[in-house]
Amino acid sequence: MASFRVNYCQKETERLASLGPSWNAYSGVNPPMNQTSYVELARVLLVDDDPTSRLTLKTVLQAGGYSVDAAASSAEAFGKMEESEYELVLSDLQSESPEAGLSVLRHARMMDYRPATALITAERDSPRNVSNVYNAGASPSVLVETEDVPGLLGKIADLISLRATRRLEREMRMAGVGA
Repeated sequence: MASFRVNYCQKETERLASLGPSWNAYSGVNPPMNQTSYVELARVLLVDDDPTSRLTLKTVLQAGGYSVDAAASSAEAFGKMEESEYELVLSDLQSESPEAGLSVLRHARMMDYRPATALITAERDSPRNVSNVYNAGASPSVLVETEDVPGLLGKIADLISLRATRRLEREMRMAGVGA
């Protein structure tokens, strides 16, 4: 089953890459070729100890229009979070150890810039593992499965959008706007 998922992701990655670098993941429309503009890509930190999964997901996310940094361990992820700001931190549920993915998300939530966080999994996890996620304070929307690439990109866009909305609301409250 795992080889099917890897093959599916590789085929989807190749399909997205064939659309070219100007492909827009949200509308599926290419902008005019003569139009030049600066677009800041949302930054995502991807944490996965499996090199094949990490490279495949990084490629899919980049093809979806995101700037992606990858880390192979929780220690590497902690360092990257200290060096750069991310809109989203994605961590493999079963990384180096059963608790590694959750510790990455806990660390991310303590950062001043407050990135959105989500656990990713390539396969259905046992009910025990999922209940551990919920007991750690995660909401049901943060468990992202990688089988459905369009669904994955949609969930990621939703998480980043929600984070941006919350950040704007917090900044407006601090500025006393709308009070």
